[in-house]
Amino acid sequence: MNIIEIKNLTKVYQKRYSKKKITALNNVNLEIPKGIIFGLLGPNGAGKTTLIKILLEIAYPTSGQTKLFDSEENRTEMKKFTGYLPENHKYPAYLTGEAVLRIFGQLGGCDYKNIKARVSYVLDLVDMKKWADTKIKKYSKGMMQRLGLAQALMNDPKLIFLDEPTDGIDPIGRSEIREILKNLKSEGKTIFLNSHLLSEVEMISDRAAILNKGELVWDGAVSDLTENSKIVRISTDQNISDSVLQEIQKKYDIKKCSQNCLSIALSEIKDVNYAIDELRKNNINIISVIPEKQSLEEMFISLIKNAETEIK
Repeated sequence: MNIIEIKNLTKVYQKRYSKKKITALNNVNLEIPKGIIFGLLGPNGAGKTTLIKILLEIAYPTSGQTKLFDSEENRTEMKKFTGYLPENHKYPAYLTGEAVLRIFGQLGGCDYKNIKARVSYVLDLVDMKKWADTKIKKYSKGMMQRLGLAQALMNDPKLIFLDEPTDGIDPIGRSEIREILKNLKSEGKTIFLNSHLLSEVEMISDRAAILNKGELVWDGAVSDLTENSKIVRISTDQNISDSVLQEIQKKYDIKKCSQNCLSIALSEIKDVNYAIDELRKNNINIISVIPEKQSLEEMFISLIKNAETEIK
């Protein structure tokens, strides 16, 4: 079952005091299964936050359809089952962390009798219990992020939207947040994650999608994105001259690993024969040709560059 379905979604903004229009999302189609961690990636301004806002009805599309929990109707009722951590969240400086969570618990429809216990639970979950009575004005960026995650979990949601949840958190804290999200997934919850930290998404997400300038560049399983990469490492028995390297670079994106090693990005894996032939023409013997597994970050950069090239 898909917990989120997006069909032909387009969002166009009219610039204030201008006739110029900006397309934030262009004909986006996406399906997200229930019970997974989903990562949405893209450069700044790609449309990631706009997409979340439309799903939550904070913003409205110019055209297209969205479904949550397999329904287009009664989105207000469905919000009781969703949690949301905005990218730039702020709380009144004079309130304590506990007071903030109590307020959001009431707004989220928590049973009044259970709010105190729920506040205690989520504060403990994000390791903020000792700061419960501290005023927000004394919170660091990392503490604010932890409190924001606790706030998003107050109503025990089935679907959780997190916009840059580990921003400002140290490496140990990020590891702890990852474990929290994995545990939430094991409880059957679905997590929609926006992050510019590609390594974080790679470590935790089951599926991902990449937006670039409002268009969906790729979506699928994270394992597919990294394992099906078209990168090969060619090792030779002698140094590769700059002239030979330049000849191969006319056709492929190449980086030199060492004096006798090349790493080549291919359009098709079979195209490695061209590079091998070019090396042999120059009497360079091949020792090995090994497919490489790319990181999500490397694949992301490659996809964005290809998209930019197609636009040009």
